Amino acid sequence: MKNETYLMVISPHPDDCEFGVAGTVAKLTQEGKKVVYVICTNGDKGTSDRKMKPEKLAKIREEEQLAAAKVLGVSDVVFLHYPDQGLEDNHEFRRDLVRAIRRYRPFAVATADPYRKYMWHRDHRIAGIVALDAVYPYSRDHLAYPELLDEGLEPHKVREMWFWGAEEPNYKMDITDTIDTKLVALGCHKSQVDITPEMRNRMKDFARMNAKGEKFELAEAFHRIEMRY
Repeated sequence: MKNETYLMVISPHPDDCEFGVAGTVAKLTQEGKKVVYVICTNGDKGTSDRKMKPEKLAKIREEEQLAAAKVLGVSDVVFLHYPDQGLEDNHEFRRDLVRAIRRYRPFAVATADPYRKYMWHRDHRIAGIVALDAVYPYSRDHLAYPELLDEGLEPHKVREMWFWGAEEPNYKMDITDTIDTKLVALGCHKSQVDITPEMRNRMKDFARMNAKGEKFELAEAFHRIEMRY
């Protein structure tokens, strides 16, 4: 399994993956499993600094994401470079995700839950729903995007999907031993977050809440589905 991709994380923006799944990623990579990131947008609108130019912010955020991925042991980071707040449920974006899935052939795909109610960034909803469609049926069917066959990318069947931010989680990953690595990775996103003692305590309290009812102390929670083909 070490040379095969175990998990692909499809993240709407740089830093979403660190908030949603970084403790799990650190745990998996420490176990020798391969993890790949796909970052959908460039995050070029995520600032309150009126003097910051979008193109400069996009470059900063890409560098921050690479630094965070290195901390976590992520094998590859794919940047799709769509504009922040600009994801659409369309042919181009879906094909880009199918291309990545067929290229890396992951066992599982993690992404934002598209069905979270009300207060949820639109890019999160779009990324989640398009990732779900890309996994099934588009990555599976050879007649979907046949031009990818010309690129040498054969169909692939993802076995599981894990959705973070879910209102009805059914799968919890023990991150008791990797919460500090998660926080270090999150701290790489200096343009977005300041890891103060208060922030550390808040993140650990949230992880403690996620682990309620389990034998371990801290967790990341997902809605997990097994794909049936």
